[in-house]
Amino acid sequence: MNSVDFLLTNKDITYEIRREIKLLGRPIPDLIISKTDVGKSRNYSRNFNNSVYDRFKWLCGCPRNKLFCFICLVMGDNQNAWTQEGCVEKGRHKATA
Repeated sequence: MNSVDFLLTNKDITYEIRREIKLLGRPIPDLIISKTDVGKSRNYSRNFNNSVYDRFKWLCGCPRNKLFCFICLVMGDNQNAWTQEGCVEKGRHKATA
């Protein structure tokens, strides 16, 4: 019930269910997200590290290798990348939790 897919497909859920989902906690699966940047002298490879979940308590993930804002998915009706298609690189979220 606290999966990203459930939250994306069930927008009309009651406050009581939203509260229960919040208590279950955010999904923090191992993700395989990597990016290679081309530098002047060499290429740089960056990979997702699960320690990001510890630094950003609002962050959650889904098995499709995308990141979402758990608070926005559960409590808000925001129409942005953090609640609709997920983020896989660049970008900052304004929420601090």
